[in-house]
Amino acid sequence: MHKLLSQLESASDLHNMSVSQLQELGAEIREVLCNLLSDRSAHFASNLGVVELCMALHSVFDFRRDRLIWDTGHQIYPHKLITGRYHEFSSIRTKGGLMGYPNPAESEYDLFMTGHAGSSVSTMLGLRSGDDLLGESDRHAVAVIGDGAFPSGIVHEAMNNAGGLKKNLLVVLNDNKMSICPRVGGMASYLDRLRTNAFYTGLKTEVVNLLNHVPVFGDPAERFLAQLKEGVKAGLHGGMLFEELGFRYLGPIDGHNIPILRKYLQMVKTLQGPILLHVVTEKGHGFQPAAEDPVFFHTPPVFQRENGQAVTTGKSGGKAFTNYASEAIRDQMLRDPRVTVMTAAMCQGNKLEVIRDEFPDRFFDTGICESHAVAFAAGQAKAGARPIVDIYSTFLQRSFDQIFQEVVLQNLPVAFLLDRAGLTGPDGPTHHGVFDIGYMRIFPNMAVLAPGDAYDLPAMLDFAIKHDGPTSIRYPKTTAERIEGERSPVELGRAEILSDGNDGTIWCFGSLLKTCIEAAEQLKEQGLDVGVVNARFAKPLDMAAIEQSLSDSRFLVTVEEGQLMGGFGSAVLEAVNDAGLDASRVRRLGIPDQFTEHGTREELLADLGLGVDGIAKACRELSGLGVRQPEGETVQ
Repeated sequence: MHKLLSQLESASDLHNMSVSQLQELGAEIREVLCNLLSDRSAHFASNLGVVELCMALHSVFDFRRDRLIWDTGHQIYPHKLITGRYHEFSSIRTKGGLMGYPNPAESEYDLFMTGHAGSSVSTMLGLRSGDDLLGESDRHAVAVIGDGAFPSGIVHEAMNNAGGLKKNLLVVLNDNKMSICPRVGGMASYLDRLRTNAFYTGLKTEVVNLLNHVPVFGDPAERFLAQLKEGVKAGLHGGMLFEELGFRYLGPIDGHNIPILRKYLQMVKTLQGPILLHVVTEKGHGFQPAAEDPVFFHTPPVFQRENGQAVTTGKSGGKAFTNYASEAIRDQMLRDPRVTVMTAAMCQGNKLEVIRDEFPDRFFDTGICESHAVAFAAGQAKAGARPIVDIYSTFLQRSFDQIFQEVVLQNLPVAFLLDRAGLTGPDGPTHHGVFDIGYMRIFPNMAVLAPGDAYDLPAMLDFAIKHDGPTSIRYPKTTAERIEGERSPVELGRAEILSDGNDGTIWCFGSLLKTCIEAAEQLKEQGLDVGVVNARFAKPLDMAAIEQSLSDSRFLVTVEEGQLMGGFGSAVLEAVNDAGLDASRVRRLGIPDQFTEHGTREELLADLGLGVDGIAKACRELSGLGVRQPEGETVQ
């Protein structure tokens, strides 16, 4: 039992704590975080880095009434621990337990379910504006955003707007020199200069204080002195970029020094207008292995602590789709000097480190700037390159307009690799990549593919690089198995018929192919002859094969790991209806019109009827055999 954490009734209890008590509380928080990682994988280094900042914020403000948004949200664990969720914390990232991101359903302290980077300044400015309009101007408004998310375009749009509105708003820039990987770009270099310049950190305060004592009067000499004073202050003052945008810049300050943090936070409560407080933290602070390797410890595998070190205990599974994708990208780059690859701050997540090191001139990390990445790729494609955009499905949504305007409208050969497509397990609804089938297949010129197994993925990328138009290839965060037997090549709009069935046919779009094969085997034992088709394409569809399936069997079941609305099954229904065929013989299996909560991928698939038993059950119902009960009885 943790003495201080277990006794916290509310975050407001921190207001009466001494610095030494807060330091003791911080040690307890880090102990809880380390204990959690001995049981399951979770976001780790980012949470260790904000412990003191989180406590300082809650000890100065009262966020039951004041406003607080944690940008991106994966560093929310200390916040959850001190806002009444300590006793539930062991359930985090498990089915039915606490979410690994902010969740308004859990606590009044969580305002938004934030899981994508960059939106905090915009939403907080909206809250500030709304509070002012409704007579709640006494509420303080605080957005905490990391330096990895800070270059996002929406952040600068929000800051430009905030500087013009001159609303009372505090943006805390949590600068730890990291995104998931080390952050990139001009903004990163600018923050580095602010943080490391000895003149700023050593002399700025003293010189500015001295200048502030110079009197300013009305005659020409004194006006010249005033101009000199402002000029020197501008030369000394860090953060002039932010000042020009209308923000008062303060910092940089030590984000692990609780007295300093509290002093600055108390001060900014009294200031008017938009303020940017630059706080320097260390990702992984307090656990040496995480501080030394924050990339690995961003979301590490399960580990045990031994003599201050982390010893991983998780068993390695099979090879993931992401690894096959990375190898396929490398093969294409070795074969064709026109091939480039870009990612949006997900070099590690997309397993691109080897490619980054081997092809530094053809690898591009744009930072958390997905819209820019896609438009950038369009420019390369127009110049004659063959760019691959490797971005998680849920994050690629941020570039919807650039996919439309810059890529498909121009019919440019950009290959989109959508990692984490489907259910991402314990990351939950902010990260499930379940909308991309619908938002990609609506575009003219776009070919939409999904590999059924490890064989398909490299073959599909090879197709995409040779195809004179945009392509979308989606694959999930799971092990990629290989379907046995002779395989057919990937050709535009052609499905792969793995087996025929007199009773019915399962059409699978994507990585649930092995599950569908196992369901067909179960059904065969029960006397049903059901075939399996690897659809490969959601667009263009293999209409000839669909018509053949409906001609040769009594029903057709579509299976996809994505939203049913607008998805692969919807595409099949539309095509069947347009062809004048009997659409009542088609059953769609996928994710219904709801947000799917967090849990293991296997748990969620089973709940959604996308496991072996769920798919077999749907086929039995369509065949008229009814539902097979566990004891072997059948109910009509």
